[in-house]
Amino acid sequence: MRLIDLHTHSNCSDGTDPPAELVRHAAAARVDVLGLTDHDTFAGWDEAGAEARRLGVGLVPGAEVSCRLGGVSVHMLAYLPDPGDADLDRTLARIREGRNARVPLIVERLREHGIDLTPEDVAAQSRAATSLGRPHVADALVARGYARDRREAFDRWLSEGKSGYVTRYAPEPAEVIGQVCAAGGVCVLAHPRGRSSHRVLTDEVIADLAGAGLAGLEVDHRDHSPQVREQLRDLARALDLVVTGASDHHGAGKTDHELGCFGTGEEEFARLLDRARSAAERSGRQTPSPYLP
Repeated sequence: MRLIDLHTHSNCSDGTDPPAELVRHAAAARVDVLGLTDHDTFAGWDEAGAEARRLGVGLVPGAEVSCRLGGVSVHMLAYLPDPGDADLDRTLARIREGRNARVPLIVERLREHGIDLTPEDVAAQSRAATSLGRPHVADALVARGYARDRREAFDRWLSEGKSGYVTRYAPEPAEVIGQVCAAGGVCVLAHPRGRSSHRVLTDEVIADLAGAGLAGLEVDHRDHSPQVREQLRDLARALDLVVTGASDHHGAGKTDHELGCFGTGEEEFARLLDRARSAAERSGRQTPSPYLP
């Protein structure tokens, strides 16, 4: 049985490995199919695709799209949309602009609390990222000795409700589902009961999103306890949603999320690809195909 890890990040967003290196690490971890889902960008697809073909690693191109529901951050995994779709491209660009614009505001708030940090310190940690984000601020805090790692930086300064937190633009989940479907792709809710998402992603809300075109739920994830995973599995079955699992790997940027620590079953992966093919046919868009050797 293949090991299918459908949620990973490169340094095109907040991971620490370039896309090709991420694929090499996946091959070393015996991951058979890798989903590249950088935050709000498709920038790593070509590099990752070339290395995947060289090594014979399957690749499913996607993105993790930042959304907001009821004032709470919610993330949507968008697989196989047409990267040239104008509406989706505008939405992702606006999200990235919001990320960049809030970094100076975060730095200003941190300086008010005695943290000697500059936007240039944050930019120095961004590597090839298409936009700056809180993980890059966290890396700058680590580099300056204010935190041991990203987790401590978030826990002390950057999480929602902490002194360095600043909100930013993010679209509603239903809006993103509609745009991704129109671009020929499919959407899966990322870690729906992890972090703050559980506050707004009730069974009823997820049912509404399923009615809007949501294709699946990321059930098997480090942020979910075994009990929560079973509850989500039952909900997915009741709503006819695909069940996925993944590492949410960020390289050295996130501990305990090693490649392949969770995976997606073969039958569920086939269902996801079937729904993507149907979405592509309905949209008439020139969507990418997964590379599956």
